[in-house]
Amino acid sequence: MTETLRYYLQYDFVRYALIVGTLIGLCSSLLGVSLVLKRFSFIGDGLSHVAFGAVAIAAVMRVENDMIVVIPVTVLAAVVLLAFSGRTAIRGDAAIAMISVAALAIGYLLLSRYSGSANISADVCSSLFGSTSILTLTGADVGFCIVISAAVIIMFVLLFHKIFAVTFDESFAKATGIRAQTYNGLIAVITALVIVVAMELAGSLLVSALIIFPALSAMRVFKSFLSVTVCAAVVSVVGTLSGILISIFASTPVGASIVAMDLVMFVAFAIVGRARG
Repeated sequence: MTETLRYYLQYDFVRYALIVGTLIGLCSSLLGVSLVLKRFSFIGDGLSHVAFGAVAIAAVMRVENDMIVVIPVTVLAAVVLLAFSGRTAIRGDAAIAMISVAALAIGYLLLSRYSGSANISADVCSSLFGSTSILTLTGADVGFCIVISAAVIIMFVLLFHKIFAVTFDESFAKATGIRAQTYNGLIAVITALVIVVAMELAGSLLVSALIIFPALSAMRVFKSFLSVTVCAAVVSVVGTLSGILISIFASTPVGASIVAMDLVMFVAFAIVGRARG
């Protein structure tokens, strides 16, 4: 297996996939801890469906680089979801469900009605569950991912204490002068950007697993915010790399392989947590 891995690592597309997978796993886990603790974990699911709808719009418009459409639409949806979360008429979870289902339906309708592709079912399946696009990344794709990942990591390190305060007690954070709404908006926008990149890895239906599973796994064993964050990052990177390697060796879908590894690690951490009481 070592020789086989060494053979595959000679190719740029394999190295690109491992680099992007590591960065996406790391960023998803950092954001995931705050989102899970704020009971807003399914924002990843909602925004990924919005991104799918934006991909459909870009395909219908024959846009060569769909990121021109996908990024603004997904970021706008993140801001809208944040606005809904502060209202009593439509709570955050209801707004996520509403936007998620609507974007998914509109995207499928557009693709089925206007797409010039000869195989709509395959295109939709690839967008929802991930495809082999992670293995056809270019240097520009890797560069874009590095920029987004660097922004997420720098933001999280510099604003760690403020994110901690906003995550656990938003009212107290506001009382101490922290602009909680601004930091919530920043987290939502960065989450949207990470999800757009992560869709290439896991697909829109599976991308929320990259956010949820590592955070929940770490919470089975650790209790402090810092230790949970560090553990979630390690779990996410290991699970993502393991899933990509399994996909390469066994020719399995990349997204499903990563989620399966995350599930295995969650069960293992749950057993360890139960044993520790």
